[in-house]
Amino acid sequence: MFKKLSAEFLGTFWLVFGGCGSAVLAAALPGVGIGYLGVSFAFGLTVLTMAYAVGGISGGHFNPAVSVGLTVAGKFPASNLVGYVIAQVLGAIAAAAVLYVIASGKGDFQLGGFAANGYGEHSPGGYSLTAALVAEVVLTFFFLFIILGSTHGRVPAGFAPIAIGLALTLIHLVSIPVTNTSVNPARSTGQALFVGDWALSQLWLFWVAPIVGAAIAGIVWKIVGDDD
Repeated sequence: MFKKLSAEFLGTFWLVFGGCGSAVLAAALPGVGIGYLGVSFAFGLTVLTMAYAVGGISGGHFNPAVSVGLTVAGKFPASNLVGYVIAQVLGAIAAAAVLYVIASGKGDFQLGGFAANGYGEHSPGGYSLTAALVAEVVLTFFFLFIILGSTHGRVPAGFAPIAIGLALTLIHLVSIPVTNTSVNPARSTGQALFVGDWALSQLWLFWVAPIVGAAIAGIVWKIVGDDD
């Protein structure tokens, strides 16, 4: 179990550091910034690379919503759920801390949104709470459904990380303007702790919506998916 939890810690660290790091450090760099498109691919690449690196150890969840959804679908033991969630949240917080140290080394550093998730006036595109809630539920639903389908025993082995990474890229392409894209409560928590204030007050949505979406996906998979 120690190896599994360590893998989840490292995988979530890489997801947050790579994804949020691309947003904080590289997205708006004058003249050569990577923008929303680059950030979307960065998040997808973090999952793809770490799923290959440690997926064989822990299953490569890197996300409390994924762990919950897999538990609901009967693909993950409930007895391991709390440990996984704690490891994931700690990995996200550690990544946010390292990112803060690096970002604050810039001469004119201002914390700003620090890639935190938000709705209303804190949504990149000014989207409402309802829009954010619906987006996070629907997108997490499909993310978990793709995970369940691509890891099915009848699917050619070894390709699941590609499908999962591309799915997360697509999710970010759709929803960065809406919420800055969460679909991952750990990712949201790490950044919110450093922003404080509004980010912490809105954090509840980025726990509730992804977990609800993933749980629904787990239920639907049990109805329409084949047994392995």
